[in-house]
Amino acid sequence: MDLIVSGQGAGWQARFGDRIWRAAVGRGGIAVKQAEGDGISPVGCWPIRRVLWRADKLGSAPVTVFPTARIAPDDGWCDAPDHPDYNRPVKRPFAASHEEMWRADDLYDIVVVLGQNDDPVVPGAGSAIFLHLAREGYTPTAGCAALSRADLLEFLALAGPDTRLCFRETE
Repeated sequence: MDLIVSGQGAGWQARFGDRIWRAAVGRGGIAVKQAEGDGISPVGCWPIRRVLWRADKLGSAPVTVFPTARIAPDDGWCDAPDHPDYNRPVKRPFAASHEEMWRADDLYDIVVVLGQNDDPVVPGAGSAIFLHLAREGYTPTAGCAALSRADLLEFLALAGPDTRLCFRETE
């Protein structure tokens, strides 16, 4: 069973079986990915690779069938299309453009790493497309999907090893 993220405007949702949760998506909505930094949540179904989490915020790893790893203060994710580590985890300090995984806000307290543009990595086709925690008010992401902490933890506990996240323009 897949997690289906769909909707439009302020009406984005994530559906998993009979569960429906409010969601946030990229500021560019759900569409065909055009370029790095376009704010689009990319149409398609993406496998879940692993779950990253902040031990200082959660205490213990989320309950899930997916591999888990703690986020460290020096963790980053390369988003520079011209760099050999594009769309891969890196250690900071890192000279090229990158996401900081250890954030001051709570958005990356739990990060579900999706297999979007990772097999193979295509420069400019999108990086750091995650499922993570939503901001208050479910304001748009930079291209990821986001759920509340409670909903994300519930999803992770229910998901099976073959569960994917699917971005659909409408559902």
